[in-house]
Amino acid sequence: MHPKTVKLKLLVKMHLSTQQKQEIFAKYSPTKSVTDTGSPESQIALFTERINYLTEHLKQHKKDHSTRLGLLKLVGKRKSLLAYLQKKDLNRYRQIIAELGLRK
Repeated sequence: MHPKTVKLKLLVKMHLSTQQKQEIFAKYSPTKSVTDTGSPESQIALFTERINYLTEHLKQHKKDHSTRLGLLKLVGKRKSLLAYLQKKDLNRYRQIIAELGLRK
């Protein structure tokens, strides 16, 4: 792979810095801890942030099909996490939906 291609791929994947991710985890995790990165709420919030970023990217780059595929995979992962959370704890599900504004 060409070095410029590798550098470009890193820029696209790393639009969130470590500090920004920690802020997301601290805000949306049920324990309000930066180290709670595996809870469904924190993962859903992180996926939502990436989905919003990729959606804006695709508005400018309409023919970027590989990004579109990645976006669809992220939406599917978020959907399955939301279904899991809804099945396990309905109150936490409703809270994360309200905080992120996912449903109308």
